[in-house]
Amino acid sequence: MNPEVTPTAPAPAAAHLGVRVGGTVKAQDVYELGEHAPAKRMDMSGVNIYYGDFLAVADVSLVVEPRAVTAFIGPSGCGKSTVLRTLNRLHEVIPGARVEGAVNLDGVNIYGPDIDPVNVRRTVGMVFQRPNPFPTMSIYDNVIAGLKLQMGRKVRRANTDEIVEKSLRGANLWHEVKDRLKKPGAGLSGGQQQRLCIARAIAVEPEVLLMDEPASALDPISTLAIEDLVHELKRQYTIVIVTHNMQQAARVSDTTAFFNLAGVGQPGRLVEYGPTQQIFASPKEKQTEDYISGRFG
Repeated sequence: MNPEVTPTAPAPAAAHLGVRVGGTVKAQDVYELGEHAPAKRMDMSGVNIYYGDFLAVADVSLVVEPRAVTAFIGPSGCGKSTVLRTLNRLHEVIPGARVEGAVNLDGVNIYGPDIDPVNVRRTVGMVFQRPNPFPTMSIYDNVIAGLKLQMGRKVRRANTDEIVEKSLRGANLWHEVKDRLKKPGAGLSGGQQQRLCIARAIAVEPEVLLMDEPASALDPISTLAIEDLVHELKRQYTIVIVTHNMQQAARVSDTTAFFNLAGVGQPGRLVEYGPTQQIFASPKEKQTEDYISGRFG
């Protein structure tokens, strides 16, 4: 793939990013395809990630397949969460942070000069490590918070009712909260709050869903519920998950990327990437084998 090539004809991926490609794309075009839009493939090519002058992660090239779960694993500080944030341009909100190389969403470089990062983040959603529902909002309002931000007052109540139910069902939370939608989201258990955040993320109908250790702060039962949900969500979304839990990576992912770093002050690097079964059963790199077997990390 040549990262310097820029599409010159209309393409669905470009339309979803709001980029001008052979014509003007209106903001609402980002959502026209809705649930009928295919999940997107993402490609990283020669990506270097910086904090100021410090090279945090070096030379990452990998493919994230659509309708599959890709797990990022590795020891603390190796840059896996940093790489995750580059997939929806969240890394660049940190002052001085920048990315070199190409991150393509169905062939369109999301770091291209005409790409609006806000539209990227609508298309590539994020679920963070700790549940972060808006504490003063009801369960109902939490689900549609992103939708209202994007659409303003154009969203009709009848439509939001449908979206709330659909999103909560998609997050396997509807039957637990359907009779208390006006209660504060912060009143839910930790596992329920995380599923509420997932419902909020999918309410705007992204095509890629990023999860940064979504179960690390949860009890075992809630963790299992999140893992079951990930299996269901991959039918519709491209999913990338960062996890420190080797067993979780083995259970939920189709492909695994192992990151490591040579030492303190050195950049993180992608060591090995491949089908999860192969990575865990017969890794090609000794570093991967040592990490998987618990010799370090």
